[in-house]
Amino acid sequence: MNPPVSHSGATSMRTHMCGDLRASDIGSEVSVCGWVGRRREHGEHLAFVDLRDHSGLLQCVINNNVDVRSEYVVRITGVVRARPEGTVNDSLPTGEIEIGDCEVEILRRSESPPFSIDDRANDVDENVRLQYRYLDLRRSRMQRNLRVRAAVNSAVRTSMERQGFVEVETPMLVPSTPEGAREFLVPSRKSPGEFYALPQSPQLFKQLLMVGGTDRYYQIARCLRDEDLRADRQYEFMQLDMEMSFVEQDDVLDAVGDAVLAAAEAVLGERPPAIERMTWHDSMNRFGIDKPDLRFGMELVELTSTFGSTQFKAFAGAESIKGILVSGGAADFGRNQLDKLTDRAKGIGAKGLVWLKVTSEGFESPVAKFLSEEESASVRAAMSASEGDLILIVADEWATTCEVLGTLRNDLGRPPVHEGPYRYVWIVEFPLFVGVDPVTGTPRPGHHPFTRPHPDDVDRIESDPLSVRSIAYDLVLNGWELGSGSIRIHEPELQRQVFSALGITEEEADSKFGFFLRPFDYGAPPHGGFAFGLDRLTAILAGEDNIREVIAYPKTQSGTDPMTKSPLPVDGEVLGDLGLRVLPKVD
Repeated sequence: MNPPVSHSGATSMRTHMCGDLRASDIGSEVSVCGWVGRRREHGEHLAFVDLRDHSGLLQCVINNNVDVRSEYVVRITGVVRARPEGTVNDSLPTGEIEIGDCEVEILRRSESPPFSIDDRANDVDENVRLQYRYLDLRRSRMQRNLRVRAAVNSAVRTSMERQGFVEVETPMLVPSTPEGAREFLVPSRKSPGEFYALPQSPQLFKQLLMVGGTDRYYQIARCLRDEDLRADRQYEFMQLDMEMSFVEQDDVLDAVGDAVLAAAEAVLGERPPAIERMTWHDSMNRFGIDKPDLRFGMELVELTSTFGSTQFKAFAGAESIKGILVSGGAADFGRNQLDKLTDRAKGIGAKGLVWLKVTSEGFESPVAKFLSEEESASVRAAMSASEGDLILIVADEWATTCEVLGTLRNDLGRPPVHEGPYRYVWIVEFPLFVGVDPVTGTPRPGHHPFTRPHPDDVDRIESDPLSVRSIAYDLVLNGWELGSGSIRIHEPELQRQVFSALGITEEEADSKFGFFLRPFDYGAPPHGGFAFGLDRLTAILAGEDNIREVIAYPKTQSGTDPMTKSPLPVDGEVLGDLGLRVLPKVD
């Protein structure tokens, strides 16, 4: 899983990196530099020191009188020799050799570190790790993750440039725009009371690059959103951002797919197979979620027709009835476990959850007596159930049934994000609109309002907007959404039609998006694009389930930085220059 690395560490101070020496170097005089790890005394005259740099560990045999301690920075010169018989360490790439006849030069002493600088630091409180991030970064795990990230970035850049994309940097100080997430605002000293925003994405600027004839743009872009943090989200994140002119959906998916698979190959050593595709509707029906994890089964099974004439009141008249099968002895679940599953289902929005334990004689369940023999047999056959399995059934509106069972499926079967194969999937044909605003009665956009409707559904934008599909697509890996994109609207007439459906007047559109829409009157080409999160992709390829582990200086889940103590108050004089004052916090 480690990306190929050429250390090339020779400098005037050292001849080799610690982790590069091998048995083929026996007899060579070498100089290595690094940090002292473990020190082990060996009799009165000798000590074994593990010297560490980013390439690995190297055992050095030094004079016992040399005062070197944990995390001292040293330069050691000596002769490479084979380790004595019986002392070879097969777990280390350098485990066959050691450095003897050592001269030690102390380059810098160190205070005793607050935690062990090895991978046992995984047990250290995260706030402590981030407070001393400069020490945390010395560990092999973090060094590997940063190099995995560099390999991903390099492979993505190479792929995009090979495909004819041009790297263009877009502004970091932009106008505030409604993109669905909170922005970080930057006050203007020159224009008191007015603000820039930090970009949530380069969306508007990259589309204007297409109007400007750039044709194929990409950027490894820093984006910022003032949203609650979690395992796959930070205030600051990096994404591969791209846009193409004169294209259809397949062209964008092929270009992005090449970059993503090239990144995986750079880290894993082999290229994954071509990325499969699935419509949003199929994904919801089969997995109950629009970012499905394809590494395990437990697909949702349609049971609505099975209960078409049922007398069981909980199922009668339900819009959608679906089930999932939990195998592997799940029928042994106790009543406490089953009650927790029921509470979980209700917490998501279900009216209830029906569970059926499969036995040799039929079903064990409080509701088994309400099912006819024909219904019981049909359910067992439809679910391909065997003795010892557990069937979970939800009857509700279609969207609720999908969401509840999709969540339970993940709860019960999903492996850690980095385990098992890497299963990429494109989800296509998302709804153009999702739900209706309860105040205005107008539909809400599923993506941004510049997303192109599916050509087969355009005639239903006014009459049946919730049935309209979009030419929008998401890329999913092991249940994590890596990113999303769409073919854009480039005709002012169609854009006005979508705005009208959303309840956006021409005056409002001009006020909010005028600087973006006016250039389209000067000849905008058909175009589409995509952006995917490099933090998320890197985390999965590095075997991490939290993107903080692949970011050099992340924020904690509360949004603070223990190392710099930010965010911090600002001097009143500075606020005055900006025309700002801090109001008391309102509880």
